[in-house]
Amino acid sequence: MEVSRRFQDRTEAGEFLAEELRERGIDADLVLAIPRGGLPLGRAVADELEAPLDVIVAKKIGAPGNPEYAIGAVASDGSVWQNEEAILGTRSDEEYFQEQRERKAAEARQKAERYRGGRSEPNLAEKTVVVVDDGVATGSTVRACLAKLRNSDAGRVVLAVPVGPPTSIAELEGWTDEVVCLERPGSFMGVGQFYRNFSQVSDEEAMAYLET
Repeated sequence: MEVSRRFQDRTEAGEFLAEELRERGIDADLVLAIPRGGLPLGRAVADELEAPLDVIVAKKIGAPGNPEYAIGAVASDGSVWQNEEAILGTRSDEEYFQEQRERKAAEARQKAERYRGGRSEPNLAEKTVVVVDDGVATGSTVRACLAKLRNSDAGRVVLAVPVGPPTSIAELEGWTDEVVCLERPGSFMGVGQFYRNFSQVSDEEAMAYLET
């Protein structure tokens, strides 16, 4: 299946996202980007919607002996998503999962603190929060981030991504008040195929987008 749209880079994708959000009448109080790839998009969205930009961080929990295979993910506050089907197919048990959950949550907290550079975590009370990333594949880290927001006192949560497979996006709609996804291709190999420039974003580059 031919790709229906390819974005020049993450900034352009963010600009398209911002336009769609504005057309839908979504007035964000806060934009939360998922590092690292979400920051270029988050900056474009935050600027267009005239909202502050911050981060929300989660870490993937990998299977024993196969850290790239996600059996779950955990956010900086410990909010977790478990992939029960993946867990059953691996050698992981509850003890392993909980050990990894604690370790990865600590890593996510450290990353969030480093990105904020001493700033406190933003107040979410009754706010409309837009979560931005450069795309969704399985959506493991996104789910953990959304779990964190579900456990908060945020007023409304919107997930905004340029691209994701239909199944993943449909599942994520149950985790949010609204999902804005520009492309839902039936043929999906990976997020990078929908960008002409999908070069890796360094921590330093990502943190620079948070400077105002």
